[in-house]
This record gives sequence, C-alpha cells and structure tokens, in this order.
Amino acid sequence: MRAVIQRVNEASVWVEGKKIASIGRGIVILLGIEKKDTPKELVKMVDKCLNLRIFEDSEEKMNESVLDRNYELLVVPNFTVASHIKKGRRPSFDNAMEPGKAMHMFTQFVKTIWEMGINVSSGQFGAHMHVALVNDGPVTFIIEV
Repeated sequence: MRAVIQRVNEASVWVEGKKIASIGRGIVILLGIEKKDTPKELVKMVDKCLNLRIFEDSEEKMNESVLDRNYELLVVPNFTVASHIKKGRRPSFDNAMEPGKAMHMFTQFVKTIWEMGINVSSGQFGAHMHVALVNDGPVTFIIEV
C-alpha cells in the first residue's frame, strides 16, 4: 500500500462538475492499493497517516500530527500511486489490486478513520475526479507499508 500525503490549507474533489467532498486545513491522502495488501497493511497505513508529524509546533518544528491538531482528512483513491516505473517510460500497473477488491479496501480505509471519530471525506472510487488543493509548504510525503 502506498500513499502520497500532502499537507493542505484546503482541498476538494469534483466528479462530473459537482463537488463531492471538501476539507479545510488538514491532509490529502492519495491512496494506492496493491495486490499484496491485506487488512494488516491497511491498519498500519491508517496509523502512519494519522500520526505522521507534519504540522509545526510552537517552535516551528514538524512535531504534530493531524490528530494533534484535530484537522481534516481527504482520502482519494488513486490506482496510479500503485504503479511502478523501473524501466521504460510507460507506468506498469501490474501491482495494482483488482478494482473490486481495491474498492473494498479503500472503503475499509475510510471507514476505519471515520470510526475513530475523525473528520474524513473521500473521493469516489472508479470515477474520473478533479482534485483541487492548496498545498501548504509545499509539504508532501510518500509512505509505503
């Protein structure tokens, strides 16, 4: 499982010209789910994303998480994050989980966060989405579990 995490001032997801999700200050998680992923990786990724210390404390050091700040999350399904580009110029999606199973994992990812009482919004699995965001920093990380 891979995630691209961006610290944002605001973000939104649009599908077919309609806004389906938006957040204020927080993080956007572009989530790529791979064939090898299990519920164990899902739990590890949720923990990493929620506890990653990427917000400044009073001494301006990245020492606080989205949980510490009670900020929002926007989780966007993104199979291209699961791609590999080791050779050539065309991405390989061989490691991406098949859509039916990946949709279930994505739903579980969002549900796990929601059940923790955290304000989470999500993109639409399988849809062509337009994601708009104002990256703060810019601060961007790639996490693999």
